[in-house]
Amino acid sequence: MTATTTTRYTYADLPALMARMTGDEKHQPSATSTLDVLWTLYSRVLHVDPRNPEDPARDRFLLSKGHGPMAYYAVLAAHGFFPADWLDTFTGYGSKLGLHPDRALIPGVEISSGSLGHGLPMAVGLAMGLRTRRNPARTVVMTGDAEFDEGSNHEALVIAGAHELDLLTAVVIDNQSSTHGWPGGIARRFSVEGWATETVDGRDHDEIARALTGDHPQRPLAVVAVIEPKG
Repeated sequence: MTATTTTRYTYADLPALMARMTGDEKHQPSATSTLDVLWTLYSRVLHVDPRNPEDPARDRFLLSKGHGPMAYYAVLAAHGFFPADWLDTFTGYGSKLGLHPDRALIPGVEISSGSLGHGLPMAVGLAMGLRTRRNPARTVVMTGDAEFDEGSNHEALVIAGAHELDLLTAVVIDNQSSTHGWPGGIARRFSVEGWATETVDGRDHDEIARALTGDHPQRPLAVVAVIEPKG
């Protein structure tokens, strides 16, 4: 599928785009927690083209926090992956935009997600597959800090460090909502397994972009984006 919209949107348009999505189960705090990192990724970091969303050379972005997709949908619409009119149908009968993103229905969506703890293991497998094919595309996965209460993530981050997956990036949205936390913080959990780590203000676009574009040879990268605590 290819993009059909020609309207150009900016970051300032995102609140209005998100407001077009209505309903009772929006998981709004989860969605808004991701907004600034998503905008920075699609505006300044990822090599993706809405006119050719299946390009084999594209960077892959995986939203593991799929239970709160409103910001993701707004950013994809703003960048032309689908018409903004789709936002008005959010979760309605026959809509392509459900409570969880569906890769079979939405251009630019790499995985169907929503059940927490799956994104990082899938990203590790994807990054290893791309390496095997000698494809230099990056794989970027976005998780929440509370997702690391799921054991599958810890197996995945150990494997990524051991295999030195330097084209893999994990962005952890940290709103201090995990049940137990980790000694020294979530970044330390990654660093002890051989990852390069950055901790940034999750609302500062320049800081996010700098962290996501720095060199980290022979190591995967974890960027912990700290935002206001979940209320």
